[in-house]
Amino acid sequence: MVEEALEGLPTRFRKRIHNVAVLVENVPPGQLPAKELAKWKDSRFGRYREFGARYLRRCTNNQKSMFDLHAGPDRIVLYQKNIEAAAPAKMKSERKYARTVVHELGHYFGMTEAQLEDV
Repeated sequence: MVEEALEGLPTRFRKRIHNVAVLVENVPPGQLPAKELAKWKDSRFGRYREFGARYLRRCTNNQKSMFDLHAGPDRIVLYQKNIEAAAPAKMKSERKYARTVVHELGHYFGMTEAQLEDV
């Protein structure tokens, strides 16, 4: 489902994604057991973690310095059990994965949570 979500992105966005690892894990580290979460609204579906310079700075910075070295791939981690619990039907799960991928890639492109609220 994650591969389908990535392949479903418009070409103009796919061409701008470089050095990003997309991982799937069961749940976030330290998450409360499911019965203690308030109907999954407190759970996290994904996380973006950057390494090195922000995407926009990498694209617009003409001056290269040793401080702008990219230490490794940025990471998007999707939390499978949370996504599937929030959207139990297969079709809904596919849409939830796609929305989560788009949301986390929005962070890769430098967007804030407020800008991504409707994604």
